[in-house]
Amino acid sequence: MRTLVVYDIPDDRLRTKIFEACKDYGLTHIQYSAFLGDLNQNRRQELGLRLRRTLGDNEGKILICPVCDKDWALVLEIVVGGKETGTEAKGPAGPLIY
Repeated sequence: MRTLVVYDIPDDRLRTKIFEACKDYGLTHIQYSAFLGDLNQNRRQELGLRLRRTLGDNEGKILICPVCDKDWALVLEIVVGGKETGTEAKGPAGPLIY
């Protein structure tokens, strides 16, 4: 299932470790602190455990959000200039881009 990972980690070193973990799971970096990709339930749980261990007792917040095809079809993406986020290449039921 499509999975969105969003995080707010003040510590640069920890933020880099979270970034690398998301890349290790094959997720695409779509925003400064956001990743998107397909993970089954087991891989999502594994990633969650890894991110929890990485964060430890340090300040931060991580959201791991599964997004079903029905909800993904309702996503609206607004892009003005800059580079594409990669979300538009995720299949026929993708976001509507303005």
